[in-house]
Amino acid sequence: MSLDSSFLLDLPHVEAKLTYFTPMAEKPVIYAYEPPPGIPPSNRKFETHLMPIYNIRAVSQDISLDREGFRQVVAHSSVRNFYDEDEILRVYYPEAEQLLKEVTGAQKVVIFDHTLRNAQRSLSGESGISEPIKRVHNDVTAKSGYTRARKELTLRGIDNIDELLQQRFAFINIWRAFAPVYESPLAVCDAQSIAPTDLVASDLVYRDYVGESYLITYNPTHQWFYFPQMQPSEALLFKCFDSAEDGRARFPAHTAFDDPTSPPDAPARESLELRTLVFYPK
Repeated sequence: MSLDSSFLLDLPHVEAKLTYFTPMAEKPVIYAYEPPPGIPPSNRKFETHLMPIYNIRAVSQDISLDREGFRQVVAHSSVRNFYDEDEILRVYYPEAEQLLKEVTGAQKVVIFDHTLRNAQRSLSGESGISEPIKRVHNDVTAKSGYTRARKELTLRGIDNIDELLQQRFAFINIWRAFAPVYESPLAVCDAQSIAPTDLVASDLVYRDYVGESYLITYNPTHQWFYFPQMQPSEALLFKCFDSAEDGRARFPAHTAFDDPTSPPDAPARESLELRTLVFYPK
């Protein structure tokens, strides 16, 4: 199935402001720590554009990780408390590994990171919890896909790294809300609607290394989708990188957004993002 314009006309949608990167001459950069004196923490600038975001629940079974770059699945979890770090590692990581193998046919899955998001808890100063990111982006670039994969595999003492990186692999995030979502839902952009020139590599400067992610410039052809009121029994899988260069989705974008239909007293979104490396059979 192709999500063409005539197909989209049949889908309900909301219109919301999305925050895009403003093109600039120099390479965008942001520091993950207090930079040296005289150096700004970031040189990036952003602008908002009103975009339709389509409710894709009715046709979710037709959406593909390899075509659009994302997929919603029913995936119950046995985790009772997602704020319990030990339970996430002990229960959720194995669940997620099994889910990815079932959905993708992966030979090997390496889970290397996760982020809890709750704006209310984050603003109150609770450590280890972040706000939703309301900026159109993709976590991995064509360059950093290989360097980040090697870094994460090395940290875990995996032996056959060169062999693994010669076969097809992908970065896939699993996004799950552990309470129904009524505020700051996640939107994903069909990878087929993103032109290569829309992707702008941005440096992420840490104390010990420099990473790279994609910021996205505005393009009216972008096709945005969301799954309204995501439930704890559901998960959204989306790619951030695919080493295959044969036409499969490689760099779909994503962002949280202010849903104009959200009740004014809606509770803060509670969600967890899991970042994984998926290695496909040879």
